[in-house]
Amino acid sequence: MNHGDTEDTEEKRKARAARRITRLRVLCASVVKLSLLLVAFAIPPARAAEPVKIGVLLPFSGPFADFGRQIGNGMALYLKQHGDVVAGRKIELVRRDSEGAKPDLAKRLAQELITRDKVDFLAGFGLTPEALAVAPLATEAKTPMVIMNAATSVITSKSPYIVRFSFTLSQIVSPLGDWAAKNGIKRVYVAVADYAPGYEAEAAFAKSFTAGGGTIVGSVHIPINTLEFAAYVQHIKDVAPQGVFLFVPSGEQPIAFMKSFVALGLVRQGVKLLGGTEIIDETVIDTLGDQALGVISAQNYSVAHLSTENKKFLADWAAAFGPKPEPNFMAVAGYDGMHAIAEVIENLDGRIDPDRAMAEFKKIGFLSARGPIAIDPETRDLVESVYIRKVARVGGALVNQEIFEFPRVGPDGRAE
Repeated sequence: MNHGDTEDTEEKRKARAARRITRLRVLCASVVKLSLLLVAFAIPPARAAEPVKIGVLLPFSGPFADFGRQIGNGMALYLKQHGDVVAGRKIELVRRDSEGAKPDLAKRLAQELITRDKVDFLAGFGLTPEALAVAPLATEAKTPMVIMNAATSVITSKSPYIVRFSFTLSQIVSPLGDWAAKNGIKRVYVAVADYAPGYEAEAAFAKSFTAGGGTIVGSVHIPINTLEFAAYVQHIKDVAPQGVFLFVPSGEQPIAFMKSFVALGLVRQGVKLLGGTEIIDETVIDTLGDQALGVISAQNYSVAHLSTENKKFLADWAAAFGPKPEPNFMAVAGYDGMHAIAEVIENLDGRIDPDRAMAEFKKIGFLSARGPIAIDPETRDLVESVYIRKVARVGGALVNQEIFEFPRVGPDGRAE
């Protein structure tokens, strides 16, 4: 046997083995690269979290357009102050015009917001009829519904997904009846709008007023779209009460009523006008001027409220929207409602679950421009201060000056 051939063969064998190891290493490296590519393609690129959508349903046109402006601007001011990103998610307001007391339209728009726009919250609701129309949809879709004005007490009972940051009519009107009876006004005529909130306002006022020793000397239900009040006011004048309790929606109606009230001489005769919530807000005062002097009302807010929080709120409002029109109780409810929604989103770390959201709403409490507020977890309504106010000239300006406070009033109108 030739030893050279054996050596050559051994060297060739080693060379072939080395080549196989090299090819294996190359193959392994290729497999690793391919695996990394496959993993990269399998994982979608990171993207920003989807926005939290809030469907805002308010009358932005028609006779109640001021509701939409006040509440809408209140919500916008909160986001302007605090930013529109909460828990890493952008807040998107999806606005729809409910045009006022049109429940069928409100229901259709809410359905679109829920099914097409996929909103996480519903908010706004200036009037009771639209809130009641939407309540069953909130229940069915499990969409938290934040009321920022509509005030009929029954609303929150219509869905476990409703929470309210305004007030109930009983909450505001009951203290007024109590105060009037204890302050020398013993004979009152009641004039209210002919719809559910009017009936509730009438019942709440009459109950507390008569309990305090007062007497209701007459009453009338006025069609909700009435702008001619002379005949009603003339009848009231003939009855000759000491005071008139009036409840009509904010806007054109209280201005028209007051003009007849002044023109027919009731102010000169010393008849006191007692306002149930909305009749004498800052817009009405600006329109009526000195004719509004002396009007007594009950509400949860006045621009004349003396607090650091309110001074800052008014300054920020003027910077954002100009000094006129001034914010009213609806603007504060819009601001506070947006504050609460943001707090709930933050507490849920941006992961919106409707039942967990409602549990968080029940814990809400903070210091507002109107004073301290807190949600009653049983009713999902606010516990808050109610102020008796009188239109007066303060520092050269006409304002609703707070003359008495009922602190910590619950939704049933009783102070805790």
